[in-house]
Amino acid sequence: GAAAAAGGARGVPLEVANIVPAFVGDAMREPPPDLSSFLFQQRIVYLGMPLQSAVTELLIAEMMYLNQNEPDKPIHFYINSTGTSKDGSRLAYNPEAFAIYDMFNYVQPKIHTLCVGTAWGEAAMLLAAGERGQRACLPTSSIMIKQPLGMTRGQASELDLARHEMRITTSHVIETLSTHTGRSQEQIAEDIKRPRYMDAQGAIDYGLVDTILGSKTEQTRDRGMA
Repeated sequence: GAAAAAGGARGVPLEVANIVPAFVGDAMREPPPDLSSFLFQQRIVYLGMPLQSAVTELLIAEMMYLNQNEPDKPIHFYINSTGTSKDGSRLAYNPEAFAIYDMFNYVQPKIHTLCVGTAWGEAAMLLAAGERGQRACLPTSSIMIKQPLGMTRGQASELDLARHEMRITTSHVIETLSTHTGRSQEQIAEDIKRPRYMDAQGAIDYGLVDTILGSKTEQTRDRGMA
C-alpha cells in the first residue's frame, strides 16, 4: 500500500529524521539559520543579482571576513549576474565591479570563480579574474563581454567629464580582460564594441574560464570537499 511504498509498514511511523532540518538552540530566542549563512560556512560568496553599492559592500565584507578566517583556504565566488546593468539600463557605476576585482587581488585566499547561470559585462570580467585553473562554469551558462554602459545627461561640461570617465573605465576593462584571457588589448577592444555572447565552451575557447563542471562529483571536488 501507500505506507509500504513510503518505506514504512502498517502501524509503524515513517522515519523522517533525514528530511526535517534539525535546529540546535533555543527557537524562542534564536532566529532560524538562513541559506546565505550555510553557503558562507562553506566559504561560498554568491553574486546573484546586478552589481549595486549595497551588493558590493556585502561581497567585500564577506571576503574581508574570510581573509581573516582560515586564509589558507580558497574563497568560492559564485556568479549569476548581469553586471552593472539590467534590461539595458545602467544600475550602478562600473567602479562597483572594480572594487570587487581589487578585493580579489587584495585578500590572501585564492578566488575560485564559478558561473552558475549568467555572467554578463562586468560579471564576466570577475569570472575571468579568478585563480587560473579554478575558473569554471556550468554547462548551460551564458557569458557575455561588452563595453561599459554610459547613460549620462546634463550640461556639455558634464558630458565631457562623463566621456572622459568612460574612456578610463573602458581602458581598465580592456586591460583586465586582456590580463586574464591572454588575448591582446587590441583584440579585446575590437571584440567588445558589440556585446559578444558565449556558451560554456566558447568561454573556455576565449580564455574566460578553464573548465565546465558537469557533475556533482566535479563540483564537490572544486570546493575541496572530496
